[in-house]
Amino acid sequence: MKYNEMTENYFFRFYKCGLSIEKTANLCFKSVIEVKKWDEGKTIPPECKRLMRMHTGKKLGVGSNWHGFEIRKNKLLLPTGRELEPQQILTAVALLEIECDTDRRTLTKLMRLVRALSMMQESNR
Repeated sequence: MKYNEMTENYFFRFYKCGLSIEKTANLCFKSVIEVKKWDEGKTIPPECKRLMRMHTGKKLGVGSNWHGFEIRKNKLLLPTGRELEPQQILTAVALLEIECDTDRRTLTKLMRLVRALSMMQESNR
């Protein structure tokens, strides 16, 4: 497709999501003809756009809890900008599940500090 013939939908499907016509049709349960109509300018249904974004990792979930999270290069990109590999996530979950005594003591001390800081902040208001 030539640049001057390129529609916004074609750009979204092909360049932003990296999907072929056939993959898009299969993903959205639509016909190839329907996807070609989208490329010509017909409006893409919002549920199909969301599916395409989710498939390519541009969007993870529909809830506001997932705002800012992305999958990029097979890594989970956090809203803070940090990228986590699957092994890091599994290790973190395992460490949280272990809950050894030193972790509990550290957590207790940390919670005391947090409470003290919040009390100081409230008294300064």
